[in-house]
Order: sequence, then C-alpha cells, then structure tokens
Amino acid sequence: MLGPSAHIDTFTRDNLPPQDQWPTFLLDGFDYPEHLNAAVELTDRLVEKGLGDHTALIGNGRRRTYKELSDWTNRLAHALVENYGVKPGNRVLIRSANNPAMVACWLAATKAGAVVVNTMPMLRAGELAKIVDKAEITIALCDTRLMDEMIACAKDSAFLTKVIGFDGTANHDAELDRVALDKSVIFEAVKTGRDDVALLGFTSGTTGVPKATMHFHRDLLIIADAYAKEVLSVTSDDVFVGSPPLAFTFGLGGLAIFPLRFGAAATLLEQATPPNMIHIIETYKATISFTAPTAYRAMLKAMDEGADLSSLRVAVSAGETLPGPVFEEWLAKTGKPILDGIGATEMLHIFISNRFEDMKPASTGKPVGGYEARVVDGDMNEVPRGTVGKLAVRGPTGCRYMSDDRQLEYVRDGWNLTGDAFIQDTDGFFHFAARSDDMIVSAGYNIAGPEVEAALFSHPEVAECAVIGAADSERGQIVEAYVVLVAGVAADAATVKRLQDHVKATIAPYKYPRSVKFIDALPKTQTGKIQRFRLRAEKMN
Repeated sequence: MLGPSAHIDTFTRDNLPPQDQWPTFLLDGFDYPEHLNAAVELTDRLVEKGLGDHTALIGNGRRRTYKELSDWTNRLAHALVENYGVKPGNRVLIRSANNPAMVACWLAATKAGAVVVNTMPMLRAGELAKIVDKAEITIALCDTRLMDEMIACAKDSAFLTKVIGFDGTANHDAELDRVALDKSVIFEAVKTGRDDVALLGFTSGTTGVPKATMHFHRDLLIIADAYAKEVLSVTSDDVFVGSPPLAFTFGLGGLAIFPLRFGAAATLLEQATPPNMIHIIETYKATISFTAPTAYRAMLKAMDEGADLSSLRVAVSAGETLPGPVFEEWLAKTGKPILDGIGATEMLHIFISNRFEDMKPASTGKPVGGYEARVVDGDMNEVPRGTVGKLAVRGPTGCRYMSDDRQLEYVRDGWNLTGDAFIQDTDGFFHFAARSDDMIVSAGYNIAGPEVEAALFSHPEVAECAVIGAADSERGQIVEAYVVLVAGVAADAATVKRLQDHVKATIAPYKYPRSVKFIDALPKTQTGKIQRFRLRAEKMN
C-alpha cells in the first residue's frame, strides 16, 4: 500500500506499474517515517548531527563542507521553486559530468520535491530526446559547457521548455548560480512521502528503447543502510573515489549517496581515468574506491611503478565480472581483497557481494542483508547447486518500470529476473556465467547492440551491419561490427575510421565499435533475420 504523497504533479505515481506486477518487497529492518525527503537526510541532517565542518565534496580544486553543501543546495532549491516554477512531482533532467555542482543540483531538485533524471554528458540530442519524451520532462539543468546537445534536444521537444545553465566548475558563474546567490540558506524542503518517486534511472536494455526505473525516497536510503553499512562499514572518516558516472545508479550510490549518508567525503572527477584516480587516492588518502576491473588492472601496474595506494581499505568492483587473477594479484599486493558484486539499475544498487570476512575469488559473493537470491529454471524452480540458471532476486528494492510492458518480463512470481545466468556453489556463493541477452558490457558500460547498428546503418556507405560483443582482455567485451559496404567503397582502414567517427557523432562515443570487420554478406535465416549467434560462433572457432 502506497503511503502519502506530496506530489502536485502526479505523473510518476500515475505511471507506476500495477502493484500486482511489483516484485515482493522485503522491508523488515528498513523503517522510515511516512514523510521523508532523501536530500534532507543527506545534507541538513548531517549538519544537525554536528558534522557541518566535515568535508562532504572534493572536486574542481576545492573542498566543500556539509554546512556549505547544505547552504548551497538550499539556495538552489529556492531558485528552482521561486524563479523557475518547479513543482513537487515535476521531472527535472540534469546533464553534467561528475562534479560537486551536479550533486548540488540533484540534491536541490530533490529537496524541491522534483523527480530527478540524471544523464551522462556523452549523450547526444536524439538520445536525450527519448528520455525527455518518455518522462515528459519540462525542465533541464545543464552544465554550461555541455549546452549544445541539450538546446538541440529542447528545440524539437514538445515537453522541454526550460534549459537552465549551471557552472560545473568552481566559479559559480552561470544563470542558475547567479539566481541562487542571494537566496536564503534556509529552505523548508517539500515533505515528500517515503513512497514518492525521487529518481528515474534510465536503462536502454537490449533494444535500445529506454526504460525508466522508478525509485522512491526510501530506496535511496535503503541502499546505503543495507550495502554501504553492512558490507563497506562506512564511517565519517572515509574518503570515496570512483569512476562510474553519477548518471548511473551505481555511481550515484557509490559517489554521492553512500558518503553523504554517513558524513564521509566524496571526491569527484570529471575525467576519472586510472591515473587521475591514482592521483586522488594519493593526494586525499582515499579509503573506498568504486571502479571496474579494467581500472584495477591499471592500478596494479601503477603500484609496480611506485604508486602509494595503501590508504584504500575497500576496493569495490562492479560493472563487469572481476577476473580471478586480478583479485589474487590485488590481494597479494595490498593484503585486502577487491569486493566483487552485482547490481542493476532496476534494483538501484548492489544486491550480491563478497565481504572481507566471507569472499571467494571469481565469485560475485552472497546476498546483501535484506536480499534473497536464487538460481532458477524457466518455470521459476530453483535448480540444483552447481547448475546454470537464471538469477532471481528480491529484497527491499526492486523493479518498477515506468509505464512499460517489460515489467512483466523482469518481475515474475514476486522475483526480479536480472537477465543474468548464474551458478550457485555448495558454499552458497554466486558465480556469474553469462548475460542472458544481447547486451554488450564493455568496461562497465552497458551497450545495446541494435542501437549501434542503427547508428552505423545511417552512414551512406553501409549497406548492412550486425553488432556483437567480442571478448577483450582489457575491457571484458568490446563492440564488434560486421559491415557490408555499399558497392565501390574500399574496405580499408580509412573506411573503418569514418564509420567509427560517424557512430561517435551519432550516439554516445563510448558505444562505438572498436572492431570493424567487412564481410560480403551477413548470415541470415530464410526469412531474412540476421543470425548474430553465427557471428559469435565464428569468433570462438
């Protein structure tokens, strides 16, 4: 039963899936008042607890305390409500790289009762338009350095009427910053319900058609009070560093919600390359790292060259399977394990993880407190230990797609089916086997093959194409494209580069095919359907 709502704009609650299609929620031990604003709990509440002088955010060359963050977000919230007319329940899109200003905008919009949609700076106007149209977003807050694609999106949008610039650097010299400058540092946050939607996390799935996952105010706190508290044992002395974008729920949890829930500090990098992360760890003595196995490989090499990463007490790996050799080498060099885990946008964050006192190499671990997991067959029967099956999970968070028939595919008999094939061993540890769909997971990024195919096919030199994931020692997988060229086009390196550049200009650049192979014809069925499995099989032979 849903609790009270403060949303004047009821769009998100109106578009929740029917409750008989929800997973079973296991909420014992996660008790929150009926009225709850997650942003207040992550800012003002820490000041009330006496942590006002503690560092909250580090980025763009300066530190900001919890008192500064509270004041900053309250000023911004005043501006959003008084100058831009944000009403509780309105969807507000934020476009930015990882920086303190993005966190401040997210918290301010949440205090104002808005439903936030965080997006990556790499998305193009067409990709942004799909999100705007699906969520009927009317207001966007955008780092002024990234305005072009946002303005292009708004130009043709039936919904997006306001694009407001903010300064993602430390200068605070943009429209939103100037409007907020003279506002009061005291703001009475909207008394949202714990069951009001606070966040829409978009995920493309295998079709490239975006799905919006709906997360309540209580969900944002649950992931901290479950995983971050139990597994990471976060305290106010911790300093977080990581590479995942805040636009991903993995990044928002690991680099904003987790540190701010416990009065810790978050370091934010717009360019989170392994060298930059190493510099941050050494400079600020970071204690908790969130990144993918590819970055940990680079850190291992840096340690051989003299880098001092001894301040790290927790290394969290997610986004792709952690290879056993990387785990073993990290343990040998640091004396501490990398904690591999698995999460999903639908579940909001990590729900199965290794622990310091209970871990196994090449394993994803065991369910986080509050969650249950099992490996099942097609009829939802649990399979014997050691047998490959579908991963099913339930707990205090779970899938609620916004107005999407795919809810019936993800949730079955009260369980969330993540789309992953797993094995559970006799000791209870879960081991990743494979993706159950055609999603390509490259360096922690989920890439939908059909979306890349569409971008390639829009190039005039491409007659036909198919995209698969190819194994790669550094990135886990890379996007590999098989292309049939238009007659007369040379199958050479120059054409490869033209096609790659075209994809980068059409969709987010990280989705481009790192491998392009030219073939005379694609394998197809008699009805003309491309047989991608044959391309994969040929790769293995």
